[in-house]
Amino acid sequence: MKKRREILGVYVALLFLFFPARGFSDSDDVGPGAERFITSLADKAITSLTGEDITREKRARRFRSLLTEHFAVETIGRWVLGRHWRKATEGEREEYLSLFEDLLVITYAERFAMYSGETLVISKSVVNGNNDIVVYSLLNRTDGLQPLKVNWRVRARGENFKIIDIIVEGISMGQTQRSEFASVIRQNGGQIENLLSLLRKRLKNDA
Repeated sequence: MKKRREILGVYVALLFLFFPARGFSDSDDVGPGAERFITSLADKAITSLTGEDITREKRARRFRSLLTEHFAVETIGRWVLGRHWRKATEGEREEYLSLFEDLLVITYAERFAMYSGETLVISKSVVNGNNDIVVYSLLNRTDGLQPLKVNWRVRARGENFKIIDIIVEGISMGQTQRSEFASVIRQNGGQIENLLSLLRKRLKNDA
């Protein structure tokens, strides 16, 4: 299961890179707006994160910029922590969000060096309510394997959009992280400090 999550993680990182093959099917205004948002993100990612001459430090710095601009990092982080967010002190919340962002950067940034021509084809989109959009797509791989089913959850905020989750082959990246964090806290007496300690160690080891 761990190996499966690691493989899916590689593809999650690669998903930042793709230019949608065709537009959204929904006729509401948020559909075309979300399409332009994903297109812009793809253009920026391809320009700034790929290339053999990019150092690890530069790629991480550029990835963080794209992450904070285009993903609802705080919203995702709070949801991942679940009910434990309400129990955390202000100091614990602040450190947790900082560590969570660092974890995303150190986990995914360097995987952009693995891009080898995969393509993403948008099949349809569904607007839920006034501001949530689920975009359905297929990731065509270059290794001869079957395409991966990928769903993007995008949230509209006024004229802006933020990605709040990516679901690969039915597996939510947010839910996977939420389950892992909940397990760590539960196995360590329900104390959030134990999760913070684990995140600090993980980041230190991977630095």
